Amino acid sequence: MVKAIKERSKQKRQGAIIAELRASPAIRIGELALEHDVSTETIRRDLDELSAAGLINRTYGGATGTPANAEPVYDDRYRANIPQRVELAKAAVPLIKNGDTLMIDAGSTTVFVAKRLAAELSNLTVITTGFGVASALATNPTIRVRMCPGEFDPGDGGVHGHDTISYLERFNVSHAIIGASRLDKDGPSDFNSASVWIKRTMFKQAANSILVMDSSKFDQKAFEHVCSLDQLSHLVTDTAPPATLAKSLEQSGVAVHFPKNHKR
Repeated sequence: MVKAIKERSKQKRQGAIIAELRASPAIRIGELALEHDVSTETIRRDLDELSAAGLINRTYGGATGTPANAEPVYDDRYRANIPQRVELAKAAVPLIKNGDTLMIDAGSTTVFVAKRLAAELSNLTVITTGFGVASALATNPTIRVRMCPGEFDPGDGGVHGHDTISYLERFNVSHAIIGASRLDKDGPSDFNSASVWIKRTMFKQAANSILVMDSSKFDQKAFEHVCSLDQLSHLVTDTAPPATLAKSLEQSGVAVHFPKNHKR
């Protein structure tokens, strides 16, 4: 009986810790111990268990709400590697010409590309799942933007689901531009399973498939495989991929593009 009561108390306490992390970027062991009237050792055990389950990210002296094996939230990703993504966005523009039709998926890197497209091109028709992408393109009055229906995902700032895929399948476009969480010799991969289906559908509906990604994501795998390398037409990035990955890209017929000022 006592053991069952303690277990319920632990579950309630751990649930409260997770709830607190939804509202706060980080929490400290000492504060949690005072709040729940338990020892710091008890809180440490709670945090270790939650971390092992992938529900939090354990830090020295406390925890944060982002699991260690997951991708950072959209706002955090948008603020990361900004100079690299500004440059790779410039390298993406020559692949597109005025009047083209495109699909662009939601994500932090694709927003940078959308901003550059809006600054340099005109008369594009763009179908997108990303609200940030749509907002960036809307600064250019010559660009026609179609926003997909679907269920909103705050993790990547876009929509997904059956309605989204059905809508995308109504159109054929010149180019599909997607981002991804990781890239290795087997192809791009992503942490968000729902967005993976969006990426695959966009590639299926496009004559050219373009992956935009900064080099910090090379030679790593995320949770779900998107497609093989030979399904990519272009990779736009900020610097040369490592030798093994570069060889795999070349063998798969993927054209790799860099900023104009990049030295290989």
